[in-house]
Amino acid sequence: MTTTLTEKPVYLDPSHSIEDRVQDLISRMTLEEKIGQMRSSAEAVEHLNIPSYDFWNEGLHGVGRNGRATVFPQAIGMAATWDPDLIKKVATAISTEARAKYHETMRKRGNTIIYQGLTFWSPNVNIFRDPRWGRGQESWGEDPFLTGEMGSAFVRGMQGDDPHYLRTAACAKHYAVHSGPEDERHSFDVSVTKRELFDTYLPAFRKLVVDANVEMVMGAYNRLYGVPCCASDLLLQKILREKWGFKGHVVSDCFALTDLHKGHQYTKDVVESASTALKAGCDMSCKCTYDHLGEAIERGLITEEDIDRSLARTLATRFKLGMFDPPEMVPYSNIPMSVVGCEKHRKLAYEAALRSMVLLKNRNNILPLKESVRDLYIVGPNATNLDCLLGSYFGIGESMVTALEGIARQAPEGTKVEYKHGCLLAQDNANPFDWSLEAAPEADVTIACMGLQPLLEGEEGDALLSTKGGDRETIEIPSQQAEYIKKLVIRGARVVLVLFGGSPVALGEIEDMVEAIIHIWYPGCEGGIALADVLFGKVSPSGKLPMTFPKSTAQLMPFDDYSMDNRTYRYSTDTPLFPFGFGLSYSRFDYSSISLKTNKLRLGDPLDMKFNITNAGDVEAEEVVQIYLTDVKTSVKAPLHKLVAFKRISLKPKETISVSMQITSDMMMLVNEEGETVLEGGDFILRVGGCSPSKRAVELGVQDLLEAEFSVG
Repeated sequence: MTTTLTEKPVYLDPSHSIEDRVQDLISRMTLEEKIGQMRSSAEAVEHLNIPSYDFWNEGLHGVGRNGRATVFPQAIGMAATWDPDLIKKVATAISTEARAKYHETMRKRGNTIIYQGLTFWSPNVNIFRDPRWGRGQESWGEDPFLTGEMGSAFVRGMQGDDPHYLRTAACAKHYAVHSGPEDERHSFDVSVTKRELFDTYLPAFRKLVVDANVEMVMGAYNRLYGVPCCASDLLLQKILREKWGFKGHVVSDCFALTDLHKGHQYTKDVVESASTALKAGCDMSCKCTYDHLGEAIERGLITEEDIDRSLARTLATRFKLGMFDPPEMVPYSNIPMSVVGCEKHRKLAYEAALRSMVLLKNRNNILPLKESVRDLYIVGPNATNLDCLLGSYFGIGESMVTALEGIARQAPEGTKVEYKHGCLLAQDNANPFDWSLEAAPEADVTIACMGLQPLLEGEEGDALLSTKGGDRETIEIPSQQAEYIKKLVIRGARVVLVLFGGSPVALGEIEDMVEAIIHIWYPGCEGGIALADVLFGKVSPSGKLPMTFPKSTAQLMPFDDYSMDNRTYRYSTDTPLFPFGFGLSYSRFDYSSISLKTNKLRLGDPLDMKFNITNAGDVEAEEVVQIYLTDVKTSVKAPLHKLVAFKRISLKPKETISVSMQITSDMMMLVNEEGETVLEGGDFILRVGGCSPSKRAVELGVQDLLEAEFSVG
């Protein structure tokens, strides 16, 4: 298309379709300029007035790595809320702050560098299949359904609902079958059955692509069936684009394309790596390799049309974000900087932290702390630590409330609050005498802030005390903390154990020695206030575990084995320390009167069900109702139980409500050995309650699940 000097170029004319505008822009670029757009740090094209732009930004639980932002709980903590509506609000707040920061940067600088753009490489929807994985804290837990529901809510909040513009672009990562070991990720080859691939590892990705219209997908470092994920025709073409209809763009994980020839030795050199990944459907490389695309053309490995195809996809994302339109047309361009870290967002961070906290034990109802408690003693390496509020991929809040600060703020006047560090995170104390042990017996209650920090778990190279690249070798609580807690209890302290961290901690004999246990993850900027409000009974805890807490490392399968046999609540027959979906309250919930509209269905028909839930306690509280389905007899291996629905419900004291839900035929389906989703006739068991099916949960104080049987066929 030719234009006169007075005509506006098509790519700058919002009246045209994005497809036409993209093609017009590409037609104006030289090959060198096109290649300059193929890496995440896209170069400026001055004669077209296109500024440089870096696609790499992080928003896992708040705008990350770019200064001031509201810090929400780490993703695994948000998963423990079991509250998609809340997560959508959180992601909306994150993307709103991102817009304000982006436009302010553009006004002042004219371009962006890394971590300043609108393309966010979040959420991480990999399955947390093994609690040793250091990056499990970034995920939404071990269950494909819960991960898909929560991840989709996050994507919708990030991308917004404007019919013309994305508020920000979200990314489903790491595609696919990726969850450690961290120190082997650049060369590791994963081999799982097709059934496991489509039953466990891909459902959340499909949910984000098909239902939430996620704009970006990030390829993983590892291989799948011998082929690097960023160069996998199976993953990127046959499944992602052909089967699921993905329309956005694919980006490699950072420096992952270098792994094609160095780590995986799948290609001969960097030029072959670039051409192989591009032809397979990886549209953009993070930080490496695609600057060799010109050489790939010279060798005859690719054509310029191959580059144009991928470039069109990445440019389309920028057009959807309004980067080529007048600011007055983009509804997010005038969001003021005052939203960043604002009171509304801090309240949302507080709410998320509050709902994420999981009460695991409460002997003799020691919590909430009674008025008779006059002397509180706070100990532990996490009581005053900021890192254990943040987790990984974090922003920086203007005010971060630690556990000690929150307790001190909320403690009623007349309550003594004393603090000692007590013990180190995972090192021996150097001082042979420890005064902190002497004060504990005198206190009414000792609150021990223990568990993990990012020093112990994280991404490859981030966890400085990890010997496994970021993963943990064992899941037991560090021995230094365990010994210190034992000493406290032996001296007569009544210990409330507050556990920080992004993954399960096995407690051994400590579990029986302490009076109460509450797991608060990496709770974000308002974590200390939320913890204090739970401890003092302002709010009843309502979080539920998004993954199983095993009793010990001995219960785990080999870390590098991706088979789901005896993994997670869906396939394991081991008795856990704390089961998936478990979490206590200051109240008690009674489930009753389950009924089905019919117990015989025709193939494909839905099932209508009802049941009652009663708050049998004396305080207002929230419960997460969970529904599990068991296919009694199947032609292939199927989950022992699978979560098919959940709902967070608020109940006043003694209130009873009737809950109606529908079990659809999709929920009844299973995945066969060919990876196909099919519906088989047969008998099913439906279970309803406040936890996954587990005798251990009943031992811990949760009512046994209601059961109902029905048949299909």
